Amino acid sequence: MSASDWSIPGSADEPIIGNTHVPADPARGVLIISHGFKGYKDYGFMPCLARRAANAGFIAHRFNFSHSGMTDNISTFERPDLFEQDTWSKQVYDLTAVNAAVASGQLAGQGLPVIWFGHSRGGITTILTAARAFDDDDPNTPVGVIPAAAPHVACNLDDSMRQLLHQEGSLSSPSSRTGQDLRIGVASLDDIEADPDAVDPVQCIARIPCPILLIYGETDQTVGLQSAHALNDAAGENARLEVIDDAGHTFNCPNPLPSDDEAPPQTVQLADYVVQFAASVSV
Repeated sequence: MSASDWSIPGSADEPIIGNTHVPADPARGVLIISHGFKGYKDYGFMPCLARRAANAGFIAHRFNFSHSGMTDNISTFERPDLFEQDTWSKQVYDLTAVNAAVASGQLAGQGLPVIWFGHSRGGITTILTAARAFDDDDPNTPVGVIPAAAPHVACNLDDSMRQLLHQEGSLSSPSSRTGQDLRIGVASLDDIEADPDAVDPVQCIARIPCPILLIYGETDQTVGLQSAHALNDAAGENARLEVIDDAGHTFNCPNPLPSDDEAPPQTVQLADYVVQFAASVSV
């Protein structure tokens, strides 16, 4: 297996930076990995999942969304200004751009079946992007979609918090990891209110015709199994739900997980589900 770095233009021409893991033997497919809220491509299990996918014969691309605020300096959010400007539309644009770069040959994997994996907020992004791609008859649609620990709603602000966000223009969202007082900008709410149906994960997942694997942690205190069942019910026969015993929101993976450390069993279970599903839809 080999690894390389890359950068392509993302939403508002801000860079999407990523890493690619290529298997030693000819690849059987491509896995595109999207991180969650306040996450990044190097967070927790992301590198471990990419390496395990590559060892199983898949080219794995993990990347930072253009408005995540993160760079390759993982000790801080170097661009909190971009974090404040992030929206669902920007994230959909970015995932579409990464997928298009694979299809065009700009990134490795041209001509191979592509699977999208997204964790937490990134799981919603995979759902929204896939629904739009199939609605628009995009020729580069994924053969499988894997939302992991994905919420079933795109906005958890109540009416009073929505009103406050409109009044103030931003809300505080501190990072416990870096200690920074990050801000959620009003653009995120404007984006949702402009077309609520377009960012409703339950409505969108029902429009995805390809196979879907939903993965959740049994003891997730951030996104409960209510979300798992809501999305699974909406997806119908296209979906399969796997719940990992004794797993939390990050599937018990520490951040960071040194590359030479053994991953927790729940993290390994997550990776196994992803690889097995990717193999099943890449035939």
